[in-house]
Amino acid sequence: RSIGVGRHFHVSTITLLLQDYIGGLDVKKYETNVWIHIPLVKGALVINIGDTLQIMRNDKYKSVEHCVIANGSNNRVSVPIFLHPKATRVIGPLKKVLRNREKPIYKQILYADYTSIFFNKGHDEKDTIELAMI
Repeated sequence: RSIGVGRHFHVSTITLLLQDYIGGLDVKKYETNVWIHIPLVKGALVINIGDTLQIMRNDKYKSVEHCVIANGSNNRVSVPIFLHPKATRVIGPLKKVLRNREKPIYKQILYADYTSIFFNKGHDEKDTIELAMI
């Protein structure tokens, strides 16, 4: 019996993912809301942008909504590496990003607080990042 993983976002800055030969990763294209299957490339890493990078870059890069589709007959093995700031760091739009008088979209928030909200609310929708907005 195999199961997939429902649609979700990552709280991390970026996620590096090494997939096996089974695959099953789909991502939602931000502009069109269309789900796209990610074809397997042997030995390639998939890099997902997470909520933290979206906050730090003031929406220049978007967190990637994705899911894993089980094929029902084979076990899928993937190796994700989540890159996070320290829990004691405050995250928010970087000063470099706001240098050209761009208005911040997100407030400054302690990363530990953000992750606590993320995991307590569930992470199948974008509502966590909306709580970080000004």
